[in-house]
Amino acid sequence: MKIRYIIYILLAFGLAWLIYYRITSNKKIEGQSKAGAPGAKGGGAGDGLQVEGIVVGLEDFTNDLEVTGTIEANESVSLRSEVSGLVTSINFKEGTSVNKGALLVKINDRDIQAQLQEALTRQKLSGTNENRSRQLLEKGAISQEEYDTSLADLQSLKSQTSLIRAQLAKTSIYAPFSGRIGLRSISVGEYLTPATMIANLSSVNPLKISFSVPEKYIGQIKLGSEVSFTTDGYSKTFTGKVFALEPGINTQTRTLQIKALVPNTKNELLPGSFANIKLALSTAKDAILIPNEAIIPVLKGKTVFISKNGKAQQVPVIAGTRTAESIVITSGLKVGDTVLTTGAMAVKQDAPVKVSVVKN
Repeated sequence: MKIRYIIYILLAFGLAWLIYYRITSNKKIEGQSKAGAPGAKGGGAGDGLQVEGIVVGLEDFTNDLEVTGTIEANESVSLRSEVSGLVTSINFKEGTSVNKGALLVKINDRDIQAQLQEALTRQKLSGTNENRSRQLLEKGAISQEEYDTSLADLQSLKSQTSLIRAQLAKTSIYAPFSGRIGLRSISVGEYLTPATMIANLSSVNPLKISFSVPEKYIGQIKLGSEVSFTTDGYSKTFTGKVFALEPGINTQTRTLQIKALVPNTKNELLPGSFANIKLALSTAKDAILIPNEAIIPVLKGKTVFISKNGKAQQVPVIAGTRTAESIVITSGLKVGDTVLTTGAMAVKQDAPVKVSVVKN
């Protein structure tokens, strides 16, 4: 029981202290308000609200479009065999460059070689028979039909020989283009099938960068337009040029697919990398730029506050292209105007202001 009474007493003291604190706080606020009122000592209407602003000037404005894209190999292929067989030799080193036409993998071809020798022997014999039949036909010793039969037999054997030669050629796998070969997934002595991937071969200089832009920008993008981009792997900026545009708009995303060619002489960039792309769409000379925070949206458009004779004046403006930091003003401001960049929610029309000019 004593403990409960003690708790009640403590709660009562706490409530009394809160009431006292609230009363004294209100008195302090009231005193400060009176001190800052017009006519009070140390304050006055002429002091004005402290705000920041910029002086309007002219500067060149580049309208950049920022999108994301993917770096791709100029040419890329997964090497596979057209025929099955045992791997007898691997003639490349993983991760190195190879030239077009270089022999990469050799498959056991002894059985096909034997078939070729047999076909050549039969073709040679058939050729001899065809030659003899032609001589007999010229002498009238045999009919035209008998000669045609020997000629057809020769042509059939030649076709079989050509087919075997084609099969033999497939046992040698050559580089289809110059590039860098990746990690191999086979070993000497392994039984290779057409389903087995040998390695990836990629041409990485130059590279392609693939990206899409919204439909409304297609009129500002031309072949040869320069793009700049960065990747997560490097802090520096790379550049490239647009070389191909898709002939139509993607109806699902309403975007245009674009590809740019990027030099990669130092092999710094790798296919598959993510790229943050900046595409320069247009450049405006002598444009008026102000910070985005100076703009005040209203029912019929946009306005800004300017300082005129020490008082805030709200003026309507027409805005153009917006970037992350600034916006182009096409009408409503002139060079030399002081635009307020802070205090937009507190300042009123004709209210006195003291402007600290900051560099735009």
